[in-house]
Amino acid sequence: MSDVTLDPYIFFKGNAQEAMEFYKSVFGGELTVQKMGEVPADVPKMEGSSDDMVMHAMLEGGDIKLYASDSPVASPETKKIELSLGGSDEAKMRKLFDGLAAGGKVKMPLEKQFWGDIFGNLTDKYGVDWMMNIGVPKN
Repeated sequence: MSDVTLDPYIFFKGNAQEAMEFYKSVFGGELTVQKMGEVPADVPKMEGSSDDMVMHAMLEGGDIKLYASDSPVASPETKKIELSLGGSDEAKMRKLFDGLAAGGKVKMPLEKQFWGDIFGNLTDKYGVDWMMNIGVPKN
């Protein structure tokens, strides 16, 4: 097994705390948040940031690990990636999909696909794009 991990880090334009609390409600786990105002005075702050902005948020111990931060230069219009969730527990995966879809927009509902798995995608209420593949046992 590799000791390399990929940990998604999402930058928000001022609503990282709210978004991470939403993701905690969907995925469970423990959320820790450090605000810009907690950064030592001798550490340079990003231009345009304020003390109430999230410097670093971490969600761990639930279904996924996710990091986030507020950034004055974040752009909700620019999408360069989609987060992809995969699993084989259909009931659990559907619950996660429905949780992420709350207040967002389902682009493709979860449906059986030509490759045999169940797939769907959505944009959550924070503008983050998600794909989900539910692996169906191959007989």
